[in-house]
Amino acid sequence: MTANEKKQLMALACKIRMGVIEGTHSAKAGHPGGSLSAADMFAYLYGKELNVNPADPKWEDRDRFVLSKGHTAPGLYAALANRGFFPVEELLTLRHVGSRLQGHPNMNETPGVDMSTGSLGQGVSAAAGMALAAKYQGKDHRVYTLLGDGEIQEGQVWEAFMFAHHYKLDNLCVIIDNNGLQIDGRVGDVMSPYPIPEKLCAFGFEVVEIDGHDFEQMESAFAKAKATKGVPFAIVMKTIKGKGVSFMEDQAGWHGKAPNDEQCEQAMSELRAQLAEVEAM
Repeated sequence: MTANEKKQLMALACKIRMGVIEGTHSAKAGHPGGSLSAADMFAYLYGKELNVNPADPKWEDRDRFVLSKGHTAPGLYAALANRGFFPVEELLTLRHVGSRLQGHPNMNETPGVDMSTGSLGQGVSAAAGMALAAKYQGKDHRVYTLLGDGEIQEGQVWEAFMFAHHYKLDNLCVIIDNNGLQIDGRVGDVMSPYPIPEKLCAFGFEVVEIDGHDFEQMESAFAKAKATKGVPFAIVMKTIKGKGVSFMEDQAGWHGKAPNDEQCEQAMSELRAQLAEVEAM
């Protein structure tokens, strides 16, 4: 990865975080914490990894992305907007009546959304089905899905993992956002999914663990994913919930709460400073 590529991804991640804050503030509702922890991954996916075309969102040979943790739609919407699927200004309509940007992704309304999600555990099942369909059709596009670490407490997730291995879905890349927090507190206290990589290996996945805020580690992980044949691939990324906004970081209370006017201004001030620092590099 060149220094300029890294700089562009860092700037995009800042803009995605800004979109999350502005959108949830405007909606007076939403899920900023997990959107912010995944912002760097959203930036990498839509800035570098995914083969998609904003001018033709339903292009048949595009890569597919399924946001299994659908409540973090503010992060996905910000990534889609900054990739050109719809105007960035539209992020301010989050959850508003008549908006295309509702609290969970809607594939029938929102350009760039490949699957309607929100009921936890179901998105990864849909992604596995998409990957199998691509195999049957002889297509070479890839399918990516992002899950939360609280979400993998759902039994359906593990059924989908078993399915993915059984059908040798090496065109499927599962990404788990291990920020350690869910709505009720620490995932390890609520219902521990640990050790996550070992469990995925037991289900027949090739697995890597990365720092989910490190673009070079992402680049290496996705290269390994594409090189892996015969089995599905999983990326377990360690992240910080609320990353980028000081008072939101590692705080379970920001799982599903919108910032008020003062908090929004503080968060945006911090993010604008981060963006300015990146642009000055």
